[in-house]
Amino acid sequence: MKNKTPRTEQGERLQSLDALRGFDMLWIIGGGLFFHSAAQAVDWGWLHQLALQTHSHVEWEGFRFYDNIFMLFMFMSGVAIPYAITSKQEKGISRTKLFWKVLKRMALLVLLGLIYNGTLRDGFQYPRFASVLGQIGIAYFLAALIAMYTKTIKARILWIAGILGGIAILQLAVPVPGYGAGNLTPEGSINAWVDQHFLPGKLIFGTYDPEGVLCIIAAAAVTLMGTLAGSLLRGTARSPGRKALFLALSGAGLVAAALALNPVYPIIKKISTVPFNLLAGGVSFLLLALFYFVIDVKGWKKWAFPFRVIGLNSITIYMATALIDFTHTSNFLLGWLKTPAGAFGPAIITAGVLAIEWLGLYYLYKKKIFLRV
Repeated sequence: MKNKTPRTEQGERLQSLDALRGFDMLWIIGGGLFFHSAAQAVDWGWLHQLALQTHSHVEWEGFRFYDNIFMLFMFMSGVAIPYAITSKQEKGISRTKLFWKVLKRMALLVLLGLIYNGTLRDGFQYPRFASVLGQIGIAYFLAALIAMYTKTIKARILWIAGILGGIAILQLAVPVPGYGAGNLTPEGSINAWVDQHFLPGKLIFGTYDPEGVLCIIAAAAVTLMGTLAGSLLRGTARSPGRKALFLALSGAGLVAAALALNPVYPIIKKISTVPFNLLAGGVSFLLLALFYFVIDVKGWKKWAFPFRVIGLNSITIYMATALIDFTHTSNFLLGWLKTPAGAFGPAIITAGVLAIEWLGLYYLYKKKIFLRV
C-alpha cells in the first residue's frame, strides 16, 4: 500500500506534514499518559501542567492543547486536498472520478470508526455511529467537494465564513424547545437537539455527541482552512520563508479573533462553537508554520524522524490502539521493573507502550508498508 504524502513544487516530500501528523498522534497513543504518569511520580508543578495540557480535555468551556489534537488532524487532512485532489483536476481527471474517490474514502473511514467504537464487539446492539474517523471522513468529503467545485481561494474563504456563520446562527439564535435560544449547555444546545433528532444510534454523552451532526459540519470548515494552507504551500508565487510567515500570521489572526469572541461566545470543544473552531484552526496554522519553517525551509529534519515514522502510518496506529493491548505487552516485557521502580512504575510501562508502538511502526516504515485510506 503506497502512502501519498504532499510534495513541494520541487517534487520533494513535504516532510513537515508527516512530522506534524506524527507529533499530533503521539499524544493519542500514549505521550500524554506518559507525562501524566511521570507527574504523579515526581509531583512537580510544571510537569502536572504539562500533563494537564497533553492528556485531558476541558470539562466544558475553555481550551487545552489536548482539545486541539483531533482538529489539527482535520486541518492536516485539508492541507493534503490541493495535492491529492486539485493537482489531479489540473491533470484532467474528471470531477466524477474524484467524487467517487473521496466518497469511497468517506465510507471506509465511517466503517473503521464503527469498528473502533466496538460495534463488532458489542454485536451491533445500539451502536454509536458518530466517531473520530467518521467525522474525519465526512468532513474531508465535504471539504474536498467544495475545493473541487470552487476555482478561487476567495470562494473557499466565503464557504468557511458561511459554514461558521451558519453554526453561530444556529447556536445563538435558534430556540431549542424547553431551553430557548443561545443555550450552550450539554442538554439545551442546538447541537444536542439536532443529534437527538437526526443522529442514529447511541450518543456518547447521552444528550449529545462531540462528533455529532453540527460538529461534523463545523469540522469541514477547519478542513477547508487546511486547504488554504495546502494551496499556499503548493504554490510557487511566494518563497518558502514567506509561506511560513503567511501561515504564522494567519494563525495569529484566527487565535486573536477566537479570544476576542470568547467573552460573549465561549470556546467549547464538545459542541464545536465558532470561537473553538477559529482557535483550533489558528493553533493548527501556527504549528504547521513552525514545522514547515524548521523542517522544509531550514532543512533541520533529523530530529523529526521519530514523528515521521508515526505520521506515515497514523490511521494504522490509531486503529491498532483499539485492537491490540499494548499495555499488556509492555507489562509482560517490563513488569519486572515496575515494582522496584515504585512510583515511577506506571511511567516505565507507558514508556514501554510507546516504544513497542513505535518499533512496530518503524518495521512497517522499513518495509514501506503504509495504510492508505
